[in-house]
Amino acid sequence: MARLPVIPRTAFSAELSARAKGLAVANVFGTVAHSEPTARAFYAMTKAILFESSLNGQLRELVILRVGALSRAPYEIHHHRRLAQQLGLSDEKIAAALQQRDDTCLTSFEQLVMHFTDAVVWQVKAPEFLYRPVADQLGPAGICELLQTIGFYMAVSRVLENLEVDIEDEPASAQPGRA
Repeated sequence: MARLPVIPRTAFSAELSARAKGLAVANVFGTVAHSEPTARAFYAMTKAILFESSLNGQLRELVILRVGALSRAPYEIHHHRRLAQQLGLSDEKIAAALQQRDDTCLTSFEQLVMHFTDAVVWQVKAPEFLYRPVADQLGPAGICELLQTIGFYMAVSRVLENLEVDIEDEPASAQPGRA
């Protein structure tokens, strides 16, 4: 059971409702709405990453899935697995991002980005041998967007897990990793 109730969009202020426009009706967005100032920023960052970033969508979803897996955040994995599938990622690549199989199905750059993501999550600062080739390939905007995607979804996963946000139509007790 979630630790906070989901605020329905019909109860959002006009400004918050406008800012949520274009985002899926999902429990995460109704839960973070308990703090309108931070919810506005949360919605803006979500939109920037999902709709405005120059990162390749498939690469972005592999990264988000990896962060979700490392954070043990089933809600995040559930939603972004679906987005990854919609973007044409194979089940094998999704499983590799989730560390459920070897990563030989990933391109060499995707493998490098997965190792980079691991380093950012676990060590905070990626070592130069990971940072340099990723930054060189993505360029200044791309490396900033990649780092902000990793950092934002680390934050999202921590909010989801600490507030025990339910996957829509599935109680927390039925979700993997939840008691």
